[in-house]
Amino acid sequence: MVPRMNHWLVQWVLRSGKRIAVTVIGFGLVVAGLVLIVFPGPFTIPLILAGLAVLATEYAWARHALDETKRRTKDAVDRVRGRRNKNDATGA
Repeated sequence: MVPRMNHWLVQWVLRSGKRIAVTVIGFGLVVAGLVLIVFPGPFTIPLILAGLAVLATEYAWARHALDETKRRTKDAVDRVRGRRNKNDATGA
């Protein structure tokens, strides 16, 4: 007799396979990036951003974190290059 695959956990895993894979890979990249903050490594920020980008394909909170990171990075680059922030209300 062939066992039937009607166990609720097996069915859930089969339906949720992509989300599980995205979660494992995304958090793996983020954790690797965080480890490289403590131990010197050349790919700290890119690994964290890549992890957020992978997680953003399935999770709204990760999309928000990635968008906020992009905005802050652009603002920092503009400040370094001497450009004035468009959202800055102070006049000079």
